[in-house]
Amino acid sequence: MIWADLDWTLLDRLRDGFLNGTAADGPYWRSAADLAHYDFTYAARIGWKWDALLAELRARAWSPPPGSVVDWGCGSGIAGRRVATTWPAAVTTLRVWDHSAAAMDFAATRARELLPALDVAHHVPGDPISTLVISHVLNELSLAAETDLRTALATATAVLWVEPGTSAVAARLIAWREALRPTFRVLAPCPHQGPCGLLVPGNDRDWCHHFAAPPKSLYADADWVRFGQRAGIDLRSLPYSCLALEQHTTDRALAPLPADATRLLGRPRSYKPYTRATACSATGVSQLTLAKRHAPALHKTLEKSPGPYLYRWTHTEGEITAATNLVSPA
Repeated sequence: MIWADLDWTLLDRLRDGFLNGTAADGPYWRSAADLAHYDFTYAARIGWKWDALLAELRARAWSPPPGSVVDWGCGSGIAGRRVATTWPAAVTTLRVWDHSAAAMDFAATRARELLPALDVAHHVPGDPISTLVISHVLNELSLAAETDLRTALATATAVLWVEPGTSAVAARLIAWREALRPTFRVLAPCPHQGPCGLLVPGNDRDWCHHFAAPPKSLYADADWVRFGQRAGIDLRSLPYSCLALEQHTTDRALAPLPADATRLLGRPRSYKPYTRATACSATGVSQLTLAKRHAPALHKTLEKSPGPYLYRWTHTEGEITAATNLVSPA
C-alpha cells in the first residue's frame, strides 16, 4: 500500500460500520483490499495504542509465557504483530483467529512478511493458548462470539486486551475484568487486585481510559496529516482502555506493586496554579490535586507526559505533597 492508492469509498464504509455498530452484523471484510487499506491506516493507529500498553509491561519486566500467542478476532493482525515484535525472543509461535477467513489469511500473510522467522498459522479453536491477544472487539461481539471468547479466555495463561477508550466500551471491559478476577491477577492498568472502584456509586462520571502517544514524526508527515483531516480524526488523541492479566496459578507474573500504588485515569487536568487528576488505588477512586508551587517539575511532567501515570503519592485530604514514579514515562 501507498498513500496514493487509498480508496476512500472503501475506508468510509469500514469506518461507518465501526462507528454505527453494524460491524457486529457479520463479516465486514469484503476483500483483501479492505484489509490492506485498514491495516495501512486505522490499524496503524490501533498499533500505537498497543505500543503504549506493551511498553509499560516491558518496562515492568513482563514478557509472554512460553507457548502460543493467539490473536483472537485478529482483523488485519496488527495486535498480534505488535506483541511478536515487542518480544521477538519470547514469541516464536503466532496463531490468528477471526470469524472471517479472509482476515485470517491476510493477518497470517502479513505476519510472515514482516517476521519471516515466526511460526504463523491459523488458530484451531480448542488448541492450547499461552497468551490471548484481543483488540477492539467489544463493539462487534455477537452472543455466539461472546461464548467463543469466554471459551478462549478459559484456556489462556495470560491475556492482553486493548479496546477503544470510550466510556461505554470501558464499562464493558470492566465487566469482563470483574468476571475474570477469580481466575486471573491483574497486571495492568489496575494497581490493585480488588473490585473496580469505578463501580462504586458516585463514580459514574469517570471511566478507565488512557492516552497513547503517536510517533513523534507523525505531525511532520504530510500524508498522515491529510489522512487525519479527510477522516475527521484528531491524530493527537489516542484514547484506549486495556487489560493485562495472568492466571493466579502461574508464578511468573510481575512483582506486586506497592500497596499504595496509584494509577491516574485519562489525562491529568492542568491549570496554571495546580493539576487535578482522577486516581485509582486499592482504596478506591478519588480526586487528587497537585499545587504547582509544591512541585513545579512534577506539575510539568504530568502536563506534558502521555503516561503511564503509575505513582506512589503522599497526600493529605487529596492535596499531593510528594510522588514517586513507578514506571518511566513512554
